[in-house]
Amino acid sequence: MLASLLVLLLSWLPSTAAASFAPPDSIRRAPLDSLMQTQCPGYPVLRVATLLFVGNEVTKERILRAELDFREGDTITAARLARRLEANRLRMFNLQLFHHVLVEAVCRNGELTVLFSVQERWYTFPIPILSLADRNFRSWLDRPDRWQRVDYGLHLERKNFRGRNEEIRGNLQLGFNRKYELFYDTPGYGRLRRLGFGVGASYYRSHSLDYATVQDRLINFRDDTGFPIERQYATAGLRWRYTVQRRTLLDVSYHRETISDTVAQLNPEYFLGYARRDYVDISLTTIFNHRNTFAYPLTGHYFQASIVQRVFRRAVAPPTTTFRAQVAKYVALGHDFYYSATVLGQVRLGRRIAYADNRALGFTELVRGYDQYVIDGSHYGLVQQGISYRLLDAGRLKLHGINNPKINSIPLVVYLNTFADAGYVASRGTAINNRLPNQVQAAAGIGLHLVTYYDRVLTLEYTRNARGLGGFFVRTEFPI
Repeated sequence: MLASLLVLLLSWLPSTAAASFAPPDSIRRAPLDSLMQTQCPGYPVLRVATLLFVGNEVTKERILRAELDFREGDTITAARLARRLEANRLRMFNLQLFHHVLVEAVCRNGELTVLFSVQERWYTFPIPILSLADRNFRSWLDRPDRWQRVDYGLHLERKNFRGRNEEIRGNLQLGFNRKYELFYDTPGYGRLRRLGFGVGASYYRSHSLDYATVQDRLINFRDDTGFPIERQYATAGLRWRYTVQRRTLLDVSYHRETISDTVAQLNPEYFLGYARRDYVDISLTTIFNHRNTFAYPLTGHYFQASIVQRVFRRAVAPPTTTFRAQVAKYVALGHDFYYSATVLGQVRLGRRIAYADNRALGFTELVRGYDQYVIDGSHYGLVQQGISYRLLDAGRLKLHGINNPKINSIPLVVYLNTFADAGYVASRGTAINNRLPNQVQAAAGIGLHLVTYYDRVLTLEYTRNARGLGGFFVRTEFPI
């Protein structure tokens, strides 16, 4: 009852936060500052008396409180109140559990009542799997048997399990590549939700395997009756979670991988002369994610660094140590223009590295425009930058006939983007017919970015690379 009355009262007051997709320069701090001066004149320091949350029908209140940097009884200077509330609103929104988060404040005699209002998302996603069994769409088109290289099945995901921001994911994938997976992750336990853990297991096998690189392209072996590659692993790890913006992860995983005798003969370096290997990966990752929104950031900065130690059983290969790091910056230029840049790289150390581990650009990381190529190597660096212009902000499009607020409105924002990428792979012992290692790769292009439903980003790009090759590409994630 109290919350309902407060919502009615606050609905007449200026909001300190706009909708989820509003740009950072639209935060209306001045009305809140003026409001505080009117309600609590002569109080340079305000005391938080009450915190209220509405709309969290599934999400536990303690999950939301753990994201805040203030509690009942804390004091906040009136001059910093608007900025402080907006920073906490963004923390809560970047849990990626809500369509939008609004925050309001009322002051009386120096005492603050703060209300966070959330609109929860739909948390259970049974998603049919219908995907291409290749690195990207361009490489799939290059396959002569492309229509047989299709995977199908069901991906089941439950976010915010038990209302505690836990996540359960499962995959049942059939077709060209078989995959059976189950993962569970919880961000944290305790009053402050600081210490969590994750566990999972995966089993994968495929009728084909890319076993070598020739002329900077993958060479594929296919076995219609057998499976030339089989991978199994189990993982467990701890998560130190200070806020949604700062996390540290420690994971230990056990892997078993087997290739067919034919693959071992075609490329003896694939597993360094062995048809099977078992190894343990120990990885430590730290993340500082201070971007305004995680799905399509416009302002802020990001840093991630990790170290992975791999130790093989039965001495099938020397141990390897891998360092990875990424730094990104996002800047509002004004007049709906935004600049973004990221620098990332990898250093892998080992006396002898198997072909299966000697991967650099063209897999997870990519110089855009080189989608049809892969570049082998132990060390690489990649620089990506772009300028975006907000071309269209349609707000939320209502779906008539659907009463559920979790799915009956579709946000849509369109950005026009120009970009330039450059990358370099350092490789020893590169095959003579691979030309891209140890050379600078560069590309530039223009594209449209559609930011929409449930943090989905669809990118349509035209890119031209330094080799003079151009083409259109479709991507389904924010590129920087």
